[in-house]
Amino acid sequence: MTGGPAGRREEIEVKLPASDLGAIRERLRAAGAALFAPRHEESNDLYDDPARTLSGSGRTLRLRRAAGRSILTYKGSARFDSGARVREEREVDVSDPGEAEGILAGLGLERRFRYEKRREEWSLGGCLVALDETPIGNFVEIEGSPPEIRKLIGELSLDSAEAIPYSYPELYQRRRKEEPSLPPDMVWGRP
Repeated sequence: MTGGPAGRREEIEVKLPASDLGAIRERLRAAGAALFAPRHEESNDLYDDPARTLSGSGRTLRLRRAAGRSILTYKGSARFDSGARVREEREVDVSDPGEAEGILAGLGLERRFRYEKRREEWSLGGCLVALDETPIGNFVEIEGSPPEIRKLIGELSLDSAEAIPYSYPELYQRRRKEEPSLPPDMVWGRP
């Protein structure tokens, strides 16, 4: 997330499919990247009202649980700049996620979608690079300024033509149209 005009916070990122996260990890190490957050589990709950007012306007309200933290995030509607997805993003740490859920319910919001992933994060060249394992495949997300992102895509031998303009919930809904037997939420199988 980067600061913008008048304190505005923005997320500027590119998401790419990744068939071999190990190879990308090795390229990151070879380029001198620093491990920012080791591999960890994430659970993300998206909230909306019954009319789906937020998601219908391209906005997101997410409660994330990851690596011992809980974070409430608001994301505005997306626009594109130099091939990168740009959204207003505001986050706050939540000390009690159960109480946060109660507050959201009190506002008439309910959990509408859950998605899980395993993520590790690296820092390189002014960018944050996330290596994500999800139930529908592996992805690389690169967050930074558009010029830094383009440069890093080249350094990591990735193909910017493969960039995906969708969030994980959007990707999953598209996959469910192709595979209707998938569960309603993007979660790991349970034994």
